[in-house]
Amino acid sequence: MRQRSLIAITAALAAGALTLTACGSRDDDGGSDSGNGGGTTVVIGVDAPLTGDLSALGLGIKNSVDLAAKTANKDNYVDGVKFEIQALDDQGQPSVGQQNATKLVANEDVLGVVGPLNSSVGESMQKVFDTAKLVEVSPANTNPALTQGVDWQTKQVRPYKSYFRTATTDAIQGPFAAQYVFNDSKKKKVFVIDDKKTYGAGLAATFTEEFKKLGGQVVGTEHINPDTKDFNAVATKVKNSGADVVYYGGEYPQAGPLSKQIKAAGAKIPVVGGDGIYSADFIKLAGATGNGDLATSVGAPVEELPSAKEFVANYKAAGYKEAYEAYGGYSYDSGWAIIEAVKKVVEDNDGKLPDDARAKVTEAMQNVSFDGVTGKVSFDEFGDATNKQLTVYAVENGAWKSVKSGTYTG
Repeated sequence: MRQRSLIAITAALAAGALTLTACGSRDDDGGSDSGNGGGTTVVIGVDAPLTGDLSALGLGIKNSVDLAAKTANKDNYVDGVKFEIQALDDQGQPSVGQQNATKLVANEDVLGVVGPLNSSVGESMQKVFDTAKLVEVSPANTNPALTQGVDWQTKQVRPYKSYFRTATTDAIQGPFAAQYVFNDSKKKKVFVIDDKKTYGAGLAATFTEEFKKLGGQVVGTEHINPDTKDFNAVATKVKNSGADVVYYGGEYPQAGPLSKQIKAAGAKIPVVGGDGIYSADFIKLAGATGNGDLATSVGAPVEELPSAKEFVANYKAAGYKEAYEAYGGYSYDSGWAIIEAVKKVVEDNDGKLPDDARAKVTEAMQNVSFDGVTGKVSFDEFGDATNKQLTVYAVENGAWKSVKSGTYTG
């Protein structure tokens, strides 16, 4: 993941309903007519979990891309081009994501796709998009293999030229968390748990490697079933292990109850996770005993970035019912990267889209560079974000509070 939340603002903006409210009208596929009449219509696809346990993050992704499209239309940013979105629900499932990728490819107006949230879903979509030369920009995928190949630890080879991301990777996030836990929090004995999924297992592995390298001790490991919420057995193992910290590779629907049950078992120790647990919903699920739990997330705290003030104000003004959550700024920047690539292609072709627009947009994406909501947005030779900033957050008095920003120093 992810991946990735302005919690103070999240609390104010969040609501239980899943119905989207914004300025434009929507079709059944979640597209938005942003009101820039005439000219050529370019559709930006969005794939994210819009229902289910992870919908808080998915709806924040969808709304933020919608806001990017509306902003481009309002400013007539690409002369003669009106942007719309087509948002599809992947339910956090790779098989559904792959079907959605095929559906988006079939819509010839789609010139770029933002998403998905989950690295496992991203993995299932890459080949479909690459074959169609359709660019994909994920605001949340963090598994290194997506951009650098399965052997990324020894030999980096970019598998798909059409895949980009604005989130930094677990190759950095896991070790960054390990350095904070060992050096700053002074925790020396960790119990490592993951949900067996692409994102969670990968993140736990990179954390574990760095923690051991620093001199830390792994006193236990466990893999949980992400379809359950009963973690009493693993909580008892944590209690009996003598661990002074738990690292969890996974997402908030499981991390919240896991944290709560670990404390209930008598292990009054912090649970630490990645951007997959950095959500207001984790705090709700973990309850009062979640105070002191930690999460890392991509980038600097958006609420502290001057570049994000306009995004925050415009998001609120648009009237979305859901918070933009962990990946709002990255989703807006992913959508805007597609808009910038379209702009370049149109300008290079006498003010109109060429017949091979998809291939040209994918090609243009490699050199996209702009000052975004999350800071400087550009991509390296693998399609990875050049912005490697990360932040540690702690739960304090029922809200996430940033405690340290920086990057991994290998």
